[in-house]
Amino acid sequence: MGGVLTITLLFCTLLLLLDPSLSHPLCTDSRAPFTLKTPLNFCPYNGSVCCNSTEDLQLRKQFQAMNISHQGCASLLKSILCARCDQFSAQLFRGDSISQPVPVLCNSTFPLNTSQSSSALNGFCSEVWDTCQNVSILNSPFATSLQGQSGVTAGSNFTKLIELWQSKTDFCNAFGGASINGSLCFDGGPVVLNNTGTPTPPNGLCLEKIGNGSYINMVAHPDGSNRAFFSDQPGKIWLATIPKEGAGGELELDEANPFLDLTDEVHFDAEFGMMGMAFHPNFVQNGRFFASFNCDKIKWPRCSGRCSCNSEANCDPSKLQPDNNASPCQYHSIIAEFTTNGTALQASLATVAKPSEVRRIFTMGLPFTSHHGGQILFGPDGYLYFMMGDGGGSGDPYNFAQNKKSVLGKIMRLDIDIISSAAEISNLSLWGNYSIPKDNPFTEDEGLLPEIWAMGLRNPWRCSFDSERPSYFMCADAGQDEYEEVDIITKDGNYGWRVYEGPNLYTPRESPGGNTSANSINAIFPVMGYYHDVNVNEGSASITGGYFYRSMTDPCMYGRYLFGDLYAHAIWAGTESPENSGNFTMSQIPFSCAHDSPIQCSSVPGSSLPALGYIFSFGEDNNKDIFLLTSSGVYRVVRPSRCNYTCSKENATATASPSPAPSSPSSQHEACPDTWSA
Repeated sequence: MGGVLTITLLFCTLLLLLDPSLSHPLCTDSRAPFTLKTPLNFCPYNGSVCCNSTEDLQLRKQFQAMNISHQGCASLLKSILCARCDQFSAQLFRGDSISQPVPVLCNSTFPLNTSQSSSALNGFCSEVWDTCQNVSILNSPFATSLQGQSGVTAGSNFTKLIELWQSKTDFCNAFGGASINGSLCFDGGPVVLNNTGTPTPPNGLCLEKIGNGSYINMVAHPDGSNRAFFSDQPGKIWLATIPKEGAGGELELDEANPFLDLTDEVHFDAEFGMMGMAFHPNFVQNGRFFASFNCDKIKWPRCSGRCSCNSEANCDPSKLQPDNNASPCQYHSIIAEFTTNGTALQASLATVAKPSEVRRIFTMGLPFTSHHGGQILFGPDGYLYFMMGDGGGSGDPYNFAQNKKSVLGKIMRLDIDIISSAAEISNLSLWGNYSIPKDNPFTEDEGLLPEIWAMGLRNPWRCSFDSERPSYFMCADAGQDEYEEVDIITKDGNYGWRVYEGPNLYTPRESPGGNTSANSINAIFPVMGYYHDVNVNEGSASITGGYFYRSMTDPCMYGRYLFGDLYAHAIWAGTESPENSGNFTMSQIPFSCAHDSPIQCSSVPGSSLPALGYIFSFGEDNNKDIFLLTSSGVYRVVRPSRCNYTCSKENATATASPSPAPSSPSSQHEACPDTWSA
């Protein structure tokens, strides 16, 4: 039976062990851990967990069915089964709750050489083999992982590890792993991360100004080049070439010749306009891209759709008070699809797009004239994420953000590659031309609209996926009166608004839509944030989300989450400690303009700070450099020495040889299709 360990299994196991994409507390179903009011009865976990009492009982029954007579082995198998309840279970099981029946077992000598002596192995995996190799285990989870391979079938009579694996080396090659590259392994009990202390924040952030235009969105060209798309709030998109850092060049962008002009369709006002754009992951092949914008149904006949205040959401539009002299649902949020097909020989060569819509993806009438987010972006799973605010009105009076039948105050997740049939649209009350990913939360919560991925948000303003750790889906959510927050978004997460504003209970001034009690939800609190009267320089505050810094241009900023505030002329860096824990500290970072900036930076009166104006958004190019999109222009984060900031890592990075690029996640998924889950 020793031949059952195939090369494919070993190769795919290694890929899983080396993939660091799943980090921070997260359950195997992509949900955030939760806190139980009473401890589990079977599994020795408390505090933040990934099992409820029902799942705890199921694990007890599974353990009892194994009928293990050896007390030591039984104790080990119980701990392995109960690893499902660990708050880091997604990392331990590498995010796959089906095809990985056991967690990755800690093994201090991983990776193993097949010629290595079994006696040289140690760690928890070795302990499991030494204790259980000759013990009969009915319905063994280790045997389950081999079903379908040569010589092993469902209902197999093999009950001992030694009957399935030739040696400890073979066994630990399949199930063992080390805590490397940000990955975790199971060592017999709850995961505890080593706290090395909070790293010292960088001395400062050096910026160079490369453009004078005022833009609200930036998306790197999907072809991997040094080009990017920029869009403004009135409704134009431009294709620009980004100069090399330090070369003294400016952003090459022809204002007179936009890539796409939608100003006739877009309604532009204080909180209205073109709010987002996203380019299909296969844009270079198919030329598909998407724009998110607002329109006025009085001025544009094609601005029509279902009102977000409707009977399903227990809302009557006729009872809404007029907002800024606008009737309820006069304004809409739209996602429309466009194409470059027919404008160039291939999409990567296109410099203009067709101005007419290919397809209306989403249309929704807005109850009020504020808080409708509008950002769109493709996740690493290939689905389109749509960030939507609570619809406006002070304190979300109709409690839309907590209403599971409302799309307001939510993050939606849509499949725009498969369009639902008319019957499906009718059954699911869809808002346009798309379908629902099969693993959206509604499959477990029938009360939830199928589009919803996460809820309880006031007005998410700029979200991003960490390019190195896709499970870090960061969103900034603008506060009401007191608190601005940054959240890690997870499947079916409830981020509290309007039960909470940040970490504090919130009492609305009026609530014609009813209230939600704090005890009825498992609110996920911010990982970072700040109070209006403490950490900002001006009376107004509105957070602007950014990115994890993944460029080596400023190696002292690497791995920190950069974000800012629209009004406060402030930039923060969030540092995670311990690494991969989900625990962040934030520091306000001094910043200045490089003395050799291609465009001279003006200064704030009475200060040496560059006059950024309003910080509308952040951007990231294909080199992972970070950009600030402000009312005064486009700025790029550059080498600290250009502003006389000290960074001991800068010279070392400049002289280091570049390392080979890692394999893309997509290629790993294709190689091991049965070992990954979306």
